[in-house]
Amino acid sequence: MDSHIENNNLSKQLFGNDFTWGVSSAAAQTEGSFDVDGRGLSVWDVFSQTKGKTLNGDHPQIATDFYNRYREDILLIKQLNIPNFRFSVAWPRIMPDGTQASLNQAGIDFYNRVIDFCLENGIEPWVTLYHWDIPHVLEQKGGWTNREVVGWFSDFVTVCAQNFGDRVKHWMVMNEPSVFVGAGYFLGLHAPGRTGVKNFLPAVHHAILCMAAGGRILRQLCPGAEIGTTFSCSYIEPYSKKPRHIAAAKRVDAILNRLFFEPTIGLGYPTEVKIFSEIKKYMLPGDEQLMTFDFDFIGLQNYTREIVKASFFVPYVGARLVKPEKRNVPVTAMKWEVYPQAIYHIIKQFEAYPQVKKIIITENGAAFLDMVTGGIVDDPLRLGYLKDHIAQVLKAKQEGCKVGGYFIWTLTDNFEWAEGYHPRFGIIHVDFETQKRTVKSSGKWYGEFLKG
Repeated sequence: MDSHIENNNLSKQLFGNDFTWGVSSAAAQTEGSFDVDGRGLSVWDVFSQTKGKTLNGDHPQIATDFYNRYREDILLIKQLNIPNFRFSVAWPRIMPDGTQASLNQAGIDFYNRVIDFCLENGIEPWVTLYHWDIPHVLEQKGGWTNREVVGWFSDFVTVCAQNFGDRVKHWMVMNEPSVFVGAGYFLGLHAPGRTGVKNFLPAVHHAILCMAAGGRILRQLCPGAEIGTTFSCSYIEPYSKKPRHIAAAKRVDAILNRLFFEPTIGLGYPTEVKIFSEIKKYMLPGDEQLMTFDFDFIGLQNYTREIVKASFFVPYVGARLVKPEKRNVPVTAMKWEVYPQAIYHIIKQFEAYPQVKKIIITENGAAFLDMVTGGIVDDPLRLGYLKDHIAQVLKAKQEGCKVGGYFIWTLTDNFEWAEGYHPRFGIIHVDFETQKRTVKSSGKWYGEFLKG
């Protein structure tokens, strides 16, 4: 079916009444107020102050000032008819030094206000527990490379469940472990900026143990809640049908899409990449069971596809990505290929695991160069991107896939990690000098779409 015909006929009703629509955000990217009301420093507060680590030296100290403007932003969500709001809890705001000994009541009070204001306005809060902001104090003790992180994280989850679990009915334990571990503990491009296999492998194992431990704590303390976790997924295709490129694509898929997911469902670590076998030196007896948890849903976060070539010169994986610019395809401001079919293929890929009960697209969106002209932000490229991707989600659903929700990344333009404030993903434009919010055309469309 022609995607343009699909898009023009897109309606909320086609998805059914039990389909979940929402918008996603993260504390470290929006809250600001980094040293206010007892909050401790996160790894991103420190990393962004290191010269050359972020674009233009940008930092999240103010960000979109959600800490002070949460009411304004939640009222915009209501205005746009968005029924579900995904946000995260900043670990250093709750526990400045990462432990229960440093419990910060002012931080707990803030999230109680956010949750209560959502509910007052008919918006369901979906809470992500870890969205990349481990307290700096814990990073100084080894962070995710230190097995003690399982205990630290368990304490954090327990405090959140005890304080918010009476009202929060939807939880995500972790956001995209492949990215915060891969970029933060192997490539050094994200906080805390560690590199090498010696940091990467233990961080992988400990993050997986924490994901499962967090799930078990929520199950115990929040009976009846829906518990999930989210994975970053890129659809991987080989450069050609040559066996070496097909094998290379399988290895990249194992790293990007399967490394953190398969252990949680009891399949252990993927075997396609030899270096993964070295993770066993960080494993203790009983870890195979401790790595698993029966999640009520998995969150898939897809933005693009990657084309993969075999490469003898790339260590460990023996593969490289063929950049979209070299393939003459449409790209976003992040130089990611615009390829809507990727989200359909990713749903189908994870649907094939019998252990998956439900899939929710917990992030999908695009950054483009948005301008305010006469008080209006017209963003046809993002609008087209969202419509095309939602149409592909519908296609998967109509084919019987267990996809039960879709959340746009993101509500407002914000701090995009190492890329700073340059890439604008929001359906609401933010003037970072004045903090003025302007709903973009894509946001207005989403509001009308959700109104039905």
